[in-house]
Amino acid sequence: MLKDLSKKLLYVSGLLGLYHRVRNADSLTVVMFHRTLSPDDPRWRTCDPDYTLATRWLADSLAFFRRHYHVVSLEQVLASRRTGAPLPPRALLITFDDGWADNADYALPELRKAGLPALMFVVSDAVGTRQPFFQERLIAALRRGALKLADLADAMQPHLSERWRPRDESLDELREAIARLERMPAEHREAVLAPFMAALDDGHRHMVTVEELHRLAAGGMALGLHGKTHAPMKHAADLDAELSGARAALARQLGQPAPNAESMSFPHGSFDDAIAQRARDAGYELIFTSVPVLNPVAGGVGWLLGRTGFETDAVVDARGRFRPDWLALYLFRKPAQRLA
Repeated sequence: MLKDLSKKLLYVSGLLGLYHRVRNADSLTVVMFHRTLSPDDPRWRTCDPDYTLATRWLADSLAFFRRHYHVVSLEQVLASRRTGAPLPPRALLITFDDGWADNADYALPELRKAGLPALMFVVSDAVGTRQPFFQERLIAALRRGALKLADLADAMQPHLSERWRPRDESLDELREAIARLERMPAEHREAVLAPFMAALDDGHRHMVTVEELHRLAAGGMALGLHGKTHAPMKHAADLDAELSGARAALARQLGQPAPNAESMSFPHGSFDDAIAQRARDAGYELIFTSVPVLNPVAGGVGWLLGRTGFETDAVVDARGRFRPDWLALYLFRKPAQRLA
C-alpha cells in the first residue's frame, strides 16, 4: 500500500515528470503496441490478454504521451536521420506490430481523435487473411475451451528431444508449449498443428486487408514491414524473402510501382548484427528492434533503434484502472543506448 502510494505521489507531485524532462530531453522513445479492442467486440473474449489493450486504455495512453512527450511521425524521424534536423525534445514514436484488423477498427479512430501519427509494421503474408498467427490461434482456442493442452502435448511429443507435459491447462503452460513449437522446424510444427486446425478457427477476421491498409495510411499511420511470414529472423528458412521479399510484396498489395517502405521491425525481436545489416542492405532506412532502450538523438538518429514493449500490466492495475504513474516509472527510467 505504501509503495503504491509513493508511486502516485511521485507522479502527482510532478517530480517524476521533471526527472523525465531533464533526463530524456535528447532521446527518442519508441513504444510498441499490438492489438486494441473494445470489450464488447467478440474478439476480445479470447484475445491474448498480455498483448491487447482495451480501447479506453489506449486512449489513456495516448493522452499520457501528449502530456509528457512530443509525438513524432516516421517522416520526422526519417528527415532527422537524413538531414540532421533535430527532433523535438522528448520525442516519441508510436508503433503497432503485426497488422491486426483491430488497429483499423479501434486504434486509428483513437489516434485521429488525439491528433497523433503512428507506424504499423505489417506481416506481408498475413494481409487479407482471416485467421491470425498460430500462437494467437492456440491462445484463443484455449480461452474458449476448444483446445486441451494435454492433447497438444501428446501431438508435440514425437517432435521433442525430451519429454514435456503441461502441469495444468493454464495460459502460462500454453505459452511454454508455444515456445517449444516456435523452436521446431516449420514442417514439424505444421504436422503437430494439423489435427487441431478446425478447432483453431474462431470464425472471426483478425488480420488487416488491403483496403484497411489504404485507410490507415490516409489516416496518418505510416506502413512498414514485420517480415513476410512472421518467422523469427534467426530461424527464417529464407531470409531474403523475409526482408526484400516482404518489401516487394507489400508494394504489390498497395499497387505501388516499386518497393518504397523505409522501415521494418523484427518479428519476436529475433535478430543479430548480420541480420540487421542484411535488412539495411535490403533497402530499409530505419530498423526497429525489441531491445527496450531509449534512443539517444543528440548526435543524430541511428539506423537501428530500440523499442519498449507495451503490455497491459504496465498500465492497468488489478482493478482495471489505468495507472499513469506506473507508465511513467516504466518508460521514464529505461536506459538510453545507441544500437547503431
